[in-house]
Amino acid sequence: MQMQPKAIFNWSSGKDSALALYKTLQEEKLEITSLLTSINQEFQRISMHGVSVSLLEKQAESLGYPLIKLELPKEPSMEEYYELMNSTMSKIKSQGVTHSIFGDIFLEDLRKFREDQLQTIGMKGVFPLWNINTTDLIHEFLHLGFKTIVTSVNETYLDKSFAGRIIDERFIKDLPKNVDPCGENGEFHTFTFDGPIFKKPIGFEIGDVIKKTYPKPKSDENQEDGEYIFWFCDLVSK
Repeated sequence: MQMQPKAIFNWSSGKDSALALYKTLQEEKLEITSLLTSINQEFQRISMHGVSVSLLEKQAESLGYPLIKLELPKEPSMEEYYELMNSTMSKIKSQGVTHSIFGDIFLEDLRKFREDQLQTIGMKGVFPLWNINTTDLIHEFLHLGFKTIVTSVNETYLDKSFAGRIIDERFIKDLPKNVDPCGENGEFHTFTFDGPIFKKPIGFEIGDVIKKTYPKPKSDENQEDGEYIFWFCDLVSK
């Protein structure tokens, strides 16, 4: 019997990761060795999702995979990010891993960035959800029995009331027309706590909704200072 190539799975804790993992397992073409997640070193939470490491670890346990945590400084420079990522991925490659799986859907620049980074160390990127219609994806996700909660929203697209909501048909109908139903443009992020790939649901309680601001990157010297506003729903591990 031919051995399956080994792969690392880039796990964000959210719905796109969960569906991409489900599809990878269904195809049975790759052997997933572990999950890789980027963590804010200072706050011990998943970057942009705001999910605590304790809940992330419960996910990994329920999924049945070892977890590799890539701890990043609060505001890493691109040089720091490249160095940490390349060091981590080189160690993973040395264990016979040849592929890296992502839940990206249609952002071409992001895919190219990932593939270029992997190419420097001789690995290949895999994108199980690539170019699938996002409305179809979110309905498939719900039809399969996955359950997910919104942990952060970008106020540019959604107001505070969307943070802490369970994604269901009502949620999809309530989204403004300019918001992608999978939040692929960064409109919102999620935490998936149950579904066909989990051995058992992840227990949590909904905590406070917290406002955080981040400076907008300047594209030129004449651009006025500004900030992005995000609302994070804290999830407390049970």
